[in-house]
Amino acid sequence: MSKDYLLDTHVWLSSLLEPDRLRKKTRSSLTAPDARLWLSPISVWETSLLVERGRLEVDTASRDWIQDALAASGISEATLNHEVALQSREVELEHDDPADRFIIATASVYQLILVTADERLLRGKGYDAIRA
Repeated sequence: MSKDYLLDTHVWLSSLLEPDRLRKKTRSSLTAPDARLWLSPISVWETSLLVERGRLEVDTASRDWIQDALAASGISEATLNHEVALQSREVELEHDDPADRFIIATASVYQLILVTADERLLRGKGYDAIRA
């Protein structure tokens, strides 16, 4: 039986750019033969913002870099749909960051294990999460 993981934006970027920043146990889980990795379109949007704001430097146009990174990582898209949008307003969080709400709702709706380093997301309820 496969394990399905939804990568938080920074976890996805770390897995591409600095995999040693992830815990050894997390790296092992994500590279296991039965692991399936997922990414929300919200993470693509957040990555674009990071490039636009100069918080992430890439060597090509943002769109090209992201598309190449998605293709190289073999990650699946956890699509944003009506149920995710509705669930985003029902998740229990300590803060009201819309991007986090959509990512958590995606994990909940698709029954994916969220992989994150964000303590606030690790303390949330209604979804499974592991520490990056």
